[in-house]
Amino acid sequence: MAPSGSSKGAGGSGDRSRDSRRISTASAVPPEERRERARDLAGRLPEGFVLGVSTSAFQIEGGTHEGGRGESVWDAFSAQPGRILDGSTADRATDHLHRMPEDVGLMRELGIDSYRFSFSWPRLQPEGKGSLRTAGVDFYERLLDQLEQAGIGSMATIFHWDTPTELAGGWFNRDTALRFGDLAFQLGERFGPRIDRWVTINEPATVTLEGYALGVHAPGSTRLFNALPTAHHQLLGHGLAVQALRAADVTGEIGIVNVHSPVLPATDAEPDVVFAELFDVLHNRVFADPVLLGHYPTPPEGFEALFTALAEVDPADLALIAAPLDFYGLNFYMPTRIAAGSGPSETPDGGSTAMSSLPFHLAPWPEFPTTGFGWPIAPEFLAVALDELATRYGTLLPPVHLTENGASFPDAVELDPENGTPRVHDGSRIDYLAGHLDAALNAVTGGGAASGIDLRGYYVWSLLDNFEWAAGYTQRFGLVHVDFDDFTRTPKDSYHWLRFLTLSR
Repeated sequence: MAPSGSSKGAGGSGDRSRDSRRISTASAVPPEERRERARDLAGRLPEGFVLGVSTSAFQIEGGTHEGGRGESVWDAFSAQPGRILDGSTADRATDHLHRMPEDVGLMRELGIDSYRFSFSWPRLQPEGKGSLRTAGVDFYERLLDQLEQAGIGSMATIFHWDTPTELAGGWFNRDTALRFGDLAFQLGERFGPRIDRWVTINEPATVTLEGYALGVHAPGSTRLFNALPTAHHQLLGHGLAVQALRAADVTGEIGIVNVHSPVLPATDAEPDVVFAELFDVLHNRVFADPVLLGHYPTPPEGFEALFTALAEVDPADLALIAAPLDFYGLNFYMPTRIAAGSGPSETPDGGSTAMSSLPFHLAPWPEFPTTGFGWPIAPEFLAVALDELATRYGTLLPPVHLTENGASFPDAVELDPENGTPRVHDGSRIDYLAGHLDAALNAVTGGGAASGIDLRGYYVWSLLDNFEWAAGYTQRFGLVHVDFDDFTRTPKDSYHWLRFLTLSR
């Protein structure tokens, strides 16, 4: 099993100073040039195109011991010494639980069309089953009230990684999929008329690869290819959730969110090519093919034994997993380069001793500038990801929303010398977002590489700096800077740039 090439978070004791020296320096672009680019992008957006921002409950809410909330696998994982880079927890996160109206106000001022948030499973069902907890329901009712008053649409993710610890075995246990279907039905009954779009599961690939195969994410298992049953159980949970939401007669659209990373071999040598194909199957096709084609991909020749867990699944499961969707959510951060042979134990999410035992490794991208995480900034590969979706799934691919795209940089608050106003100058993030939105629009219009795709939305990750999984508070992805001591919110230059774009439509 290999690390996700585009998942978020960093754990372990890797040398982050090396990454910071390689950060993109594309911040010298004149402000007017950036505004002109925003005008151009706004003018190219199709009618009805959705601009939004994304967050997740565990990363922003805080209040982990309030309202009867139960423990999640991430709470338990964070409490283990050495699991989180800065030793922090999400007990307070950004304090969104108490500052939600202020955050919705920031979104209103930003001028976005839609807010993608996630329900906290342990806040709603502390034991992972049973009736929904009143305090949790009330919080999300208030959030939806605030969004409706602000004229902002909603995209609600049912599962964004915070599995209740009371569900023994987590996603190794098939029963978790059944419990997830029950949760989806109750949410559909309660919130059905109020949600514009439903996401069943966010990035099942990251949960399987980083959480159950390499141990970098919660729950910290290192089972390598033996983790593949968790992929099937998540996808089964997705299928059951779709069935449940339909049964609850929700009015909103229903989809799933997968993270895709185009995979290239480090060289043309046959071992590199073969292992790149293997990684593409593991990271991308295992999680997309069953949803869109109704079957798992054929393993590369010679690797069939590694995929036995997926070869023996019940056809009835596959029928559930392949239920028709209203949209497909694509998260994109970067491409992946694969080389044969064992390599470093570092993954994009931090150190993993299990990684060094594999016969292939992640190769670097020295030709590209990088984010604060050391991830390559290569927007042209977003076009490749869209092209691969169009080529592989054709007319079976529903309309697509880019549900996450963003970058971390070492942002700092500075005082404007003229008026003393706090500012965060993050020109590199502006250039990152502009480059990726531009690449996406070019790919799907005017005979572009993925012109067959119906692209309907773009969501920035993330509204707020937050608890960035195994990286703790060391990586800032937000359009809004958060002081993690007093929770002061300071909109960054990228926030003002995106606001200019939304108002220029």
